[in-house]
Parts: sequence; C-alpha cells; structure tokens
Amino acid sequence: MSTPPLAGRRVIELGSMLAAPFATHILSQLGAEVIKIEPPIGDPTRALVRGGPSGTFIAYSHGKKSMCLDLSRPEGREALYQLLMNSDALVHNLAPKAARKLGVSRVDCERVNPKLIYCHIRGYAAGPQADDLASNPVAEASTGVMEANRVNGRPSRLGPSYHDQFAGAYAVIGILASLLRDQQTATAEDRHVEVGLYETGLHVASRDLVAVQLKQHLLGRPEREPHGEFAMPGYGAYLTRDERWLYLLMLTDGHWAKFCEAMRLPYGGDPRYATLKMRKKAREQVEDMVRNAIAAHDLDAVQATLKSHGVGCTEVLPLERVLEAEQAHQPGKLRTVEFRGMGFDVPEFPRAGADSDGIGTIAPAELGEHTREILQSLGLGAEKIDALLESGGVQAHKPGSFAWAAVRETA
Repeated sequence: MSTPPLAGRRVIELGSMLAAPFATHILSQLGAEVIKIEPPIGDPTRALVRGGPSGTFIAYSHGKKSMCLDLSRPEGREALYQLLMNSDALVHNLAPKAARKLGVSRVDCERVNPKLIYCHIRGYAAGPQADDLASNPVAEASTGVMEANRVNGRPSRLGPSYHDQFAGAYAVIGILASLLRDQQTATAEDRHVEVGLYETGLHVASRDLVAVQLKQHLLGRPEREPHGEFAMPGYGAYLTRDERWLYLLMLTDGHWAKFCEAMRLPYGGDPRYATLKMRKKAREQVEDMVRNAIAAHDLDAVQATLKSHGVGCTEVLPLERVLEAEQAHQPGKLRTVEFRGMGFDVPEFPRAGADSDGIGTIAPAELGEHTREILQSLGLGAEKIDALLESGGVQAHKPGSFAWAAVRETA
C-alpha cells in the first residue's frame, strides 16, 4: 500500500454549494485532511432536501471534518487564523466582497500564513467584472452554452452544474501545480490560485468559439458548427422495439460500415453513403435507415449484436438504474458511505488503484461535529476552548439540526 499523494497535507474549505466543496472532495480523495468551515446556518446543501442534507452534500462532503465558525465575530476569525497557521491550503468560493468583509481575502490570509496556498474560486477573475456575482447558470449564459440549449424555445441551463465542477477540478490542478514548486523559492504569486466560473466557461467552450472564428475566416461570416450528434447521421439516441433508448456512436466511415454489417443493411458498400460527407448530404435518408433498423429489435438483442461487431453503443439510462451496471461495481468504482444510519454507494474519484491505495473516508460530518477536536489539535487548552465556544463565534454540533422532514406517512 503506497502513501497517498497528499497525505499529511491540511486543506481548509470555506465553501458552499458546489465549486469549492467539489475541489476539496478531490483533494480529500487524494489523501489530504480537509476541514470544512461553515457558518452557523451551515452550507446550503445541508438543507436542500426537505430541510436536510442533499445528495450533493453526501457525495462531496464525506471524508471531511466540520468546524462551525461565525466569521462575523472576532472569536470566529481568531479560531480560523489559528487553523490557517497550521494548514497548507485554503479553498473558498465566497464572493470577493464577502471574503473581504469576513477577513479571508488573500491579503488577510497571507498575513496570517505567508506560505499558505490561497485558492479562490469566484464568479469572474481579474477584470472589469471582478466583483460581479456569478453562478453556474450565469457562466453558461455568458459563454454561449445556454443560448444553444433551449427548452420550448427558451434558453435553459444544462441541468448538472458542470461549470462549477470544472472550476473545482481546475482549482485542484492549480493547487497541485503550486505544491510541485520548490517551496524554498516559491513566491506569493506562486501560491495564489484563482479560478473564475466565467473563465472556466470560456475555456470549456473554446472549441466552439474558435470554430465560429474559423468560419469567419473561411466564409467571411460567422457560422456555428451544428451540434455534434446532429452533424453526423447515425450519431444519437434511437428508440428500440421495446421502447428503450439506445445511443449509437457513429463517428467514422468505419463505424458506418460495421453498423451496416451488424444490422445486415445493404448500404455498407453503397457509394451514395460511403463517406461522412455523403451521408450528411443524405441526412434524412440515413437517419431513417438507422431509426428503422434499431426500431425493429429489442434493446438487449440489438445491443449485443452491435457490440459483437465492434459498434459503440449503450442504453440511455435513468438515474435510478445507473448503478445497476456491472461495470459500476468493479473494484475501486464505488465506496460505501454511511450517513445517519443509511448506506450510500458513492462513486470514487477515478484513479488507478482506488481499491487498494488505502485512502479512507469518514461519514459526512454534522455541522460542527469536529470543532472541539480541531481546536484541541491546535494546542489550545480546555479553558480557551470553552471560552471560544461560549462566545458564539465558535460552535459545536447541536443534535437534531438539519433533520429531514418526514417523507413517509405512518399507518
């Protein structure tokens, strides 16, 4: 069993919702000790489902310790600063104005610990909108994603908060890059990691943004590429005879030939459909061929046939069936997490050796569950700890907080 790459590193999270908690979740799964700092009202994800913790909280906050601090009080800040003096990194996604108000700006934290890696995930990085608020949907709206994703003609968010999670992953990359530097010569700038949701959105959309410019150069006018699955006939979801959806991977001429062979269609060698360019010109005919071929079979049978001929395909699964797949239950794919007497199969951060590297976890913590333990680890005496707890700036767990409302009627 090897030593986890971030073993012995302490990371402080001042995060809410998703971006910062997702980043520290990854760091935790790489072996770091993560301490989640929350205000007395808790991270909003603690109360998203019938007044209690949500799937977001359980999935991305297991493995972390919880400390409850009221940073509007001097005692809360004092406790945080004591903690930062004994930590390697701080990750937060507070709004810039809130960070300054609560005393956790970059300047504040560098004053406390000059060697601290300071990671700020914010709406916008440096620029005229640096203090503007942004969220995942705002990033989608401002970087071209939302305009192309319409529901009944209205621009709509994608659903999952991918930009938050991309930003969290980019933050991890920045922190790891900082840790790789020679710490004897590293500067304050080397320890500063800043990720904007807006800038994350730009980077994720760069392929499409460059493609528009390419058409401007070639055609003299901006013109967007069609969505991938609509640009390539046979690449998309098709309904089977037993009314299940099968998603086909039809990217190349080789894929098309294999599909025709598997489905015993006479078009594999037909020169009218030999190349992708030709199939695009005959889009409607090709789509009809594929649609009718799939509709003539039940999903399990056609999927087996296609896979035996090397055609990429998969069933379009509803969430409640995703973890039924044998692939999902191979070693290192899922971890059982216990929370309030319930067991959850939580997907692991994907890495080689996840089933044998010895990186453990703890149940998602109740708010302030580890407050006293963490204060003791800082070398504070019982009298000092009691004084901090009595001040209200530092709080321990209160039993019964964030309970779920009843979900079943009793007989």
